[in-house]
Amino acid sequence: QVQLVESGGGSVQAGGSLRLSCAAFGYTFSNYCMGWFRQAPGKDREGVAVIDSKGAEIYADSVKGRFTISQDNAKNTLYLQMNSLKPEDTAMYYCAADTYDCFSGSWSNRYVYNYWGRGTQVTVSS
Repeated sequence: QVQLVESGGGSVQAGGSLRLSCAAFGYTFSNYCMGWFRQAPGKDREGVAVIDSKGAEIYADSVKGRFTISQDNAKNTLYLQMNSLKPEDTAMYYCAADTYDCFSGSWSNRYVYNYWGRGTQVTVSS
């Protein structure tokens, strides 16, 4: 049974940094797309960044140059380093994964991912 557990959220001022972690349990797929989504109150869940089993990355335009996704395969852990945070980055951040091909064109579509964590809250104040 696949389980994803996020951690690392918190409250920071604009311009600050946070590092999110997603520990994966029972996830043994050799080919995968794994990443981060976020959802602010009253808004749809949107893709932030994903990484595939080969280490290739994709980012939403809104976070390019500020966020970095990475993975530690030995620890089965996914990370999201968030720098230069803005108030509009405030949201619940979710880890997602599946055997989907990240580069097939729909990486930011939440419905292609079957495995989700429960989320970790990020709040950025101005």
